[in-house]
Amino acid sequence: MAGRITAILAQERDPQRANVFVDGQFAFGLQMIEAARLSKGQFLRDEDIAHLLDVDQQERAHEQALRFLSYRPRSQAEVTRHLQRHGFSEPAIQAVSERLSQAGLLDDEAFARYWVSNRDQFRPRGQSALRHELRQKGVADGIVDALLADSDESEKAYRAALERLARWRRAYNAFQAGAATLRRKLTDHLLRRGFGYQVIQQTWERLRAEGLLDNVEGEDTKPWE
Repeated sequence: MAGRITAILAQERDPQRANVFVDGQFAFGLQMIEAARLSKGQFLRDEDIAHLLDVDQQERAHEQALRFLSYRPRSQAEVTRHLQRHGFSEPAIQAVSERLSQAGLLDDEAFARYWVSNRDQFRPRGQSALRHELRQKGVADGIVDALLADSDESEKAYRAALERLARWRRAYNAFQAGAATLRRKLTDHLLRRGFGYQVIQQTWERLRAEGLLDNVEGEDTKPWE
């Protein structure tokens, strides 16, 4: 592939990239900012071309990662998996990860705080569910443990129950199904959100004490698990 550059032309579909021709033949594409450092007539050795291609892959991986991050914060593992799916090499992925970390754009601790805060605000979850989600995102257990150490599950379960009861009221009169059925449905919902039976029982009793279940028909005599 070694040879002399005979032309450097901007790509029609992407003017930010250039096509480099060596000895009259197309050789490779390159970011325009890198192509600007080259000149017609310059001789490129094989190792020069290999270096240019490595630099170009890192730049393309960096742009791909930035697009991925533009939708929401991501964990390092998410970015790594995303770049792997797009076929970038491990050295390029590692270089991009370090670059993003140094720029403050890739921080697993900050990502975990964002994720928990977002869940707390829109879809409250228990510790087990949050721990499972963050592990799937590749966040280290130490970060997760520290973040969830002071988590108030009772308040989260209460808010999750209020949200579900309000939705049921809008959809149909769930209270007419009876207390036992309503408790089972609410229990199943909170279990799926990662809350334990003790927290769920406390939530049910709080709802009753605050008069939010006064219109429920029938008695609920089934013991808690």
